[in-house]
Amino acid sequence: MNARQPDRDGQFLPRRRGGAAGGRLWSALVAAPFHRMLDRIDIGLEAGAIEAWLPDGSYRILGGRAPGPVAEVRLNSWRALLRLAGDGSFGWYRAWDSGEWASPDPVPLFALFMRNARSLDRVARARGLGRAFGRLRHWLRRNSRSGSRRNIAFHYDLGNAFYAAWLDETMTYSAALFQEPIRPDEELAYAQLNKVRALLDRLELKPDQHLLEIGCGWGTLAEIAADEYGVGVTGITLSAEQRAHALALNRANVNAGRVRIELTDYRDVAGTFDAIASVEMVEAVGQAYWGAYAEALARCLKPGGRAAIQFIAIDDAIFDRYAAGTDFIQTCIFPGGMLLSESAFRALCEQAGLAWRDRRGFGLHYAETLRRWRERFDAAIDAGRLPPGFDERFVRLWRYYLMYCEGGFRGGGIDVAQVTLVKEGG
Repeated sequence: MNARQPDRDGQFLPRRRGGAAGGRLWSALVAAPFHRMLDRIDIGLEAGAIEAWLPDGSYRILGGRAPGPVAEVRLNSWRALLRLAGDGSFGWYRAWDSGEWASPDPVPLFALFMRNARSLDRVARARGLGRAFGRLRHWLRRNSRSGSRRNIAFHYDLGNAFYAAWLDETMTYSAALFQEPIRPDEELAYAQLNKVRALLDRLELKPDQHLLEIGCGWGTLAEIAADEYGVGVTGITLSAEQRAHALALNRANVNAGRVRIELTDYRDVAGTFDAIASVEMVEAVGQAYWGAYAEALARCLKPGGRAAIQFIAIDDAIFDRYAAGTDFIQTCIFPGGMLLSESAFRALCEQAGLAWRDRRGFGLHYAETLRRWRERFDAAIDAGRLPPGFDERFVRLWRYYLMYCEGGFRGGGIDVAQVTLVKEGG
């Protein structure tokens, strides 16, 4: 392996780049077009590097021009590059699942591709028939009222026992907010509760007000809002599994009439509320419905009321390319989902009469949350705590999903943020 020196971030930057080794003529002819594809990746890597061991026995270093993530990849079959070219990130997952490429740690690779997403342009995006089929599949899974119920059930109704095996005791499935600097000894549950309280503090709640939570998850925010802030809460979800857990968690407040948990679409909420909270729910509605979501917020808020939203957005500079296809997440994990273009979503909120205030991004906190989840997920597997019915391929899929997302946040092209929306006219 070539000598390397650490950069100022403590990562390792190759000093020089290798080239393909010779071989038999036929092997060289077969390998030639794939090396040209690697050349395009090489050109697009403005920061960081890939150390690649290739099927023809050669070793190359791609990139290496500026500090950034360094990934080690062993390409076991050229077919992995064909899958990447045809089906983008979904194809790259299929190649990994088939053993066509491997890495001791895929997270830096995903971070590298996200870090260089602008300069890589369409190298890792689906094209041709792969993109066309992906778009058709995504359209068929769009978030109409019936489609939303199916899509939510696909992901969240895997069962409460599944999520309880690796989430922390708060059953919170969104980015935690850690103290800064992020420390490995801070408990995940503490950081999750810190996130919930930070969001609720944005609402300036007063006792006996009524809060609507759009996408109430397993009920932790509703419990804190009722117990610590003294407000009534109506939580809505489309997941029967989540509703059952949220009702059980909030049983005392439900019995006292302070908390209601309903199976309701956000488009069908009746009445007005003093405040609204919604944590990482808007990514599930799909681009075609962002306007309907913003209008629902405005319609359900009293004049002068506040909504506190936590959302995930992708860099506006690459949004159009992202939205033109379907990625691994949309295909395998969250059907119907779409990361936000923050500028486009903000414009829709402002058109609906909602002032955009006090945005705070904390993407690296999500990367740490995902790392913790993966550790807990692996520990649950090792201890046999996953409920029956989840085979090895499913386990590999979810491990890949957690690594893929962590890399995206570490690469900086995806961010998570909280923002306060204030209904004008109060």
